[in-house]
Amino acid sequence: MILSFSIIPMLMSLFSCSGANYTDMDVNEFGLLLKEDKAALIDVRTEKEYAEGHLAGAVNVDFLSKSFMSKVEAAYPKDKPLAVYCRSGKRSSGAAKLLAGAGYTVYNLKGGYMAWTEAGKMVTKYEVEVFRTRSGSPVSIYLIKHGTLAIEYDGMFFHIDPVAEYGKHTDYGSEFPKADVILVTHEHPDHLDDAALKVLESDNTLLILNKTSADRIGRGEVIANGQKRELPNGVMLEAVPAYNTTAGREMFHPKGNGNGYVLTMDSLRIYIAGDTEDVPEMASLKDIDVAFLPVNQPYTMTVEQCVKAAGIIKPKVLIPYHFSKTDVSSIPQLLPDIKVLLRQMQ
Repeated sequence: MILSFSIIPMLMSLFSCSGANYTDMDVNEFGLLLKEDKAALIDVRTEKEYAEGHLAGAVNVDFLSKSFMSKVEAAYPKDKPLAVYCRSGKRSSGAAKLLAGAGYTVYNLKGGYMAWTEAGKMVTKYEVEVFRTRSGSPVSIYLIKHGTLAIEYDGMFFHIDPVAEYGKHTDYGSEFPKADVILVTHEHPDHLDDAALKVLESDNTLLILNKTSADRIGRGEVIANGQKRELPNGVMLEAVPAYNTTAGREMFHPKGNGNGYVLTMDSLRIYIAGDTEDVPEMASLKDIDVAFLPVNQPYTMTVEQCVKAAGIIKPKVLIPYHFSKTDVSSIPQLLPDIKVLLRQMQ
């Protein structure tokens, strides 16, 4: 009996400190959980707090909203583990208890966003889509704006067309570490921003661009349509044609000048089209996992051209980008066999 009663306090502590069978984790444990992609990440703060900065890959569902549980249950099956956090850990503890009571396996970040940032862990203001290579390594794509992307893979940061001032400000000095690789598609000011490049560059940064861009800023390694190059950590780069074909639009992006890029990270193939229409060379693109296609007529593609291009390329995931005021809402219905993600990439 003495042994049995001595176990009771331990069991009570195990369950009471975790509310209703959820697990509290410190910053390092929580970071490892996310790195191994073992749980869906939910930021339970307000929309305003989320917009000011959040953990990469987090989906925002406000715990204080009346629709909190219905939104979570609509998005995640009960067999999907959930990782939750808030500002200090109080709201997320309540959310974790509620979700655990509903049948979810839940992990809560002790100390919340404050503990995470105080530990020097990276946060972002942008939507981040996370994909996996064949070996299971995460590839995080930061959807910054317009034609501007950043990709985190294997401890490296790749930036595509970094521009500080376009629509909204991007503070590359505080929001991102120094770049390992920078790719520039062409010389238009919404793609080539020398000031942003200089903030991101270090002595070890590899800057790759089309010839006109290199001529304009006086540095960088030139790559032309059709050329391939191996990048650090075994990443393969291919420059592909990006140009206008419609009569009267050729002057926007002449053939042979700008690049699109295909990045192969392990087995994951990402196509970033640059400024282009649905050119014939797209037919040679094979096994594309994620495609970024521009849809701002008359400078790039119409919605119909984007749909046609996607039908030719057949990516597993399509993310329309660089679409300005073009209405892209019809694209998912027009491509029922392709996963289309509509994001704020204006």
